[in-house]
Amino acid sequence: MKRSHIIIIIVLLVLFLDQALKVWVKTNMEYGEYFNLLGFDWARIHFVENPGMAFGIELGGDYGKLALSLFRIGAVFFLIYYIGELIKMKVSFGLLISFALILAGALGNILDSAIYGLIFSASEYHGGLAEFMPEGGGYASFLHGKVVDMLHFPLFEGKFPEWLPMWGGEHFEFFRPVFNLADTSITIGVLNIILFQRSFFAVDEPETDKTLDASENANDSMITNVAAIATEATELSTEDLAATDSVITGVKPDAANPENIDPHSAE
Repeated sequence: MKRSHIIIIIVLLVLFLDQALKVWVKTNMEYGEYFNLLGFDWARIHFVENPGMAFGIELGGDYGKLALSLFRIGAVFFLIYYIGELIKMKVSFGLLISFALILAGALGNILDSAIYGLIFSASEYHGGLAEFMPEGGGYASFLHGKVVDMLHFPLFEGKFPEWLPMWGGEHFEFFRPVFNLADTSITIGVLNIILFQRSFFAVDEPETDKTLDASENANDSMITNVAAIATEATELSTEDLAATDSVITGVKPDAANPENIDPHSAE
């Protein structure tokens, strides 16, 4: 299967799961309602809506909401283009999956902002269930819808010490923000890039360095060969010189050395 097809499948799968959960929560739970997951107090499905950014962070006013929606749309188009370029560059598959998760999360929250205000009635705090495609129209205009959040993990809570400046005696909860699968997808993609950036952006050894190493090895080998040839040539020259002397003097090489003359040979 082509890499591009796998990326498309990942984006569509995350987008489907995100939207399916949001629609179920929107149409089956009242605003502010929650229930525990698997009986754990620290893991909840808690229905809230977010008019701003991820994890319940708000960007105030209608103009702020519009600016955020337009920014998200621009970011999605850039991500689609950038992922296409990364596929052409044949980068690490893990890097492609990370950007696919970020793209899927951005698309999920954009759909909320773009169309949820048009297709759903408003969800009031303990004011009944939202209606899909209400007769009087939705609760907001295009790009002004609210993002549905539902994942809540209050791992522990308590009160700050009285002596602590500013927050002394106040109640705190960790982890307080309520988020959704789209936020989770974006966070996983970003953390994956940060944690594995060395393997994702590993640079191969430059060809010039490899060429230099090969040249140095070749030079060392050449020097070794030349030294061996020179040594052999020296030995041959010595033997040839001795042979030449024997021809001229008529004395064998061994006879030229008095130590090699047999004392009984003269007799």
